[in-house]
Amino acid sequence: MVATAGTDRLIRKIHACFRPAPLPPGPVSFVRHFSYKDIKKATDSFCRIIYSDAHGAAYRANFSDAGLALVKEVKEFDQSKEVFYREVQLLGRLHHRHLLALRGFCMGQKSLLVFDNVENGSLKDHLNDPLRTPLTWRTRLQIANGVAAALEYLLLFNDPPVYHVSVSASNIMLDENFIAKLSNVGFLGSSGNHTGTSHPTDCIEAECRNIIFQLGVLILELITGQSSEKEGADLIQWVQENHLGSSIYKLIDPDLGNDYDSRELRNLLDVGRLCIKSRDKPVLSPARLFRYLQKKIDSPIS
Repeated sequence: MVATAGTDRLIRKIHACFRPAPLPPGPVSFVRHFSYKDIKKATDSFCRIIYSDAHGAAYRANFSDAGLALVKEVKEFDQSKEVFYREVQLLGRLHHRHLLALRGFCMGQKSLLVFDNVENGSLKDHLNDPLRTPLTWRTRLQIANGVAAALEYLLLFNDPPVYHVSVSASNIMLDENFIAKLSNVGFLGSSGNHTGTSHPTDCIEAECRNIIFQLGVLILELITGQSSEKEGADLIQWVQENHLGSSIYKLIDPDLGNDYDSRELRNLLDVGRLCIKSRDKPVLSPARLFRYLQKKIDSPIS
């Protein structure tokens, strides 16, 4: 593991050469400020709920001058304008094909972020709704690859790195081409401080392991078509009870039929199992894990 740690340090050192200038305090100038009244109207008084969790709710919005959008409430910032403004500035600098792009913000009765619209809703919608056309194997592989690429960007190629990430089917949005867009991303860690060089090393490692674990659970969801609860414990137990080696094909989502590549399936399952193991005892560093993952599930349509 010494060599892998050295590789990670080298990657961070190279990227530090391109570190952006420090962010100025105060209101955000390069991201649009939406009025609370306009957002309330666009969401039908916050009735168009897409999902809700401990961090807040997400809503569908239709603005008269800005069209369709996704609005997210972020409860962490309800008490601090300065922290919220800094978060918006940092989020506004994130640019990746597999991240939901920030369009604007509002700090009124609620702290709100406005993101690009996603035509096909969340991955959870497609896994749970029997009335929707099942996702093809190629689309599922593309989603796994896209989410992994977004995580690599956030953890290894962004400065400061982003560790406040939730990888779940409800937080992965799909655009008109079913390209995955990770939506629950931020810089504010569980300790209430922005992540960066001052963040304790053991916390960083723990959060990295948890993010990788979540990716593993997501991969199992894509393969089985089962939605996970209880942080993946139920799905992991269900998979383990089916004895992966001898009855792997019993785990596959019936909606796929025989329309999948057996080699790709086994490769993706290998990656998922490796990610899950990484929560307690990392087998590979994040840098090596992502390279291994890309080698295993690289898709020409991603």
